[in-house]
Amino acid sequence: MPDDSRDISVDSLYHSISAVLVEARGRAYRTINSVMVEAYWQIGRLVVEEEQKGRKRAEYGKAIIKELSKRLTSEFGKGCSVQNLRYIRQFYLVFPKHHSLRGELCWTHYRHLLRVEDPKAREWYMNEAANCNWSTRALDRQINSLYYERLLASPDRNAVIREAEEKTAPLVVKPEHLIKDPYILEFLNLNPDLKYLEKDIEQELIDEIEREKEVIIRAKHEQKKTQQGIEGKDCL
Repeated sequence: MPDDSRDISVDSLYHSISAVLVEARGRAYRTINSVMVEAYWQIGRLVVEEEQKGRKRAEYGKAIIKELSKRLTSEFGKGCSVQNLRYIRQFYLVFPKHHSLRGELCWTHYRHLLRVEDPKAREWYMNEAANCNWSTRALDRQINSLYYERLLASPDRNAVIREAEEKTAPLVVKPEHLIKDPYILEFLNLNPDLKYLEKDIEQELIDEIEREKEVIIRAKHEQKKTQQGIEGKDCL
């Protein structure tokens, strides 16, 4: 007679371990996204500050981004394309205060938010996306359907909210798909057309996190030195 108790025990253990792995992968995804957003904000700041050194001509800005893209792409991959560097520059201009960013959101979320011209609407979408745990597809859907504007105009806000929840429910991203985000693969300089083993991507995530931490630390150190230099001149 089969031992049903052992099957139940193994089944329970399986689900417990699965939950641990899903949570671990989610943390890895959130970590790399946090590092990526931090790095892009710092890069945007450096580009904008260079443009503001008395050389605000549009031609200069275009030239410097083109040259940066050429040199950075050869070393870091197509995540440093001209188009992406322009998005990164715009990202800093739209979100100049680092503390206003929401750590729950990824780079794709912010790419969508850059399309929203109204600052109040943009901030609302950002906070709702973070507080309601919207996927990037859900945020894209809410922006395209003018969710914020319809809420303001509708006499029955609850009906609009219920409809939005029903429409976004199928847009939840499965954990196993998170690590295949094309922007993450570009950031890690991995070819999205290749079939990477998960262990390879996970190791690259770890390596890239360490590299980007070093870049951010150096950028903050340079910013501090620059600030100290400015304060020193003010004292003269």
